[in-house]
Amino acid sequence: VRKIDELGRIVLPIELRRTLNISAGDGIEMFSDKDSVILKKYSPACIFCGEADGVVDYMGKKVCKSCIEALSKK
Repeated sequence: VRKIDELGRIVLPIELRRTLNISAGDGIEMFSDKDSVILKKYSPACIFCGEADGVVDYMGKKVCKSCIEALSKK
């Protein structure tokens, strides 16, 4: 359990940050789902090649069109 400070901040435990590969300065996306808050490491680029142009969301992951085409050929 972590308490929210007067500025609305919380501290993510180091174990959680290591597990999710979150470092100081990384962007975090925030969503709400009914009565829950979901935090997700922000990743605007393709998970395979790192390209940021032409990226689409596929099953919750960012994948560029070139990698989708390459994967469909295999």
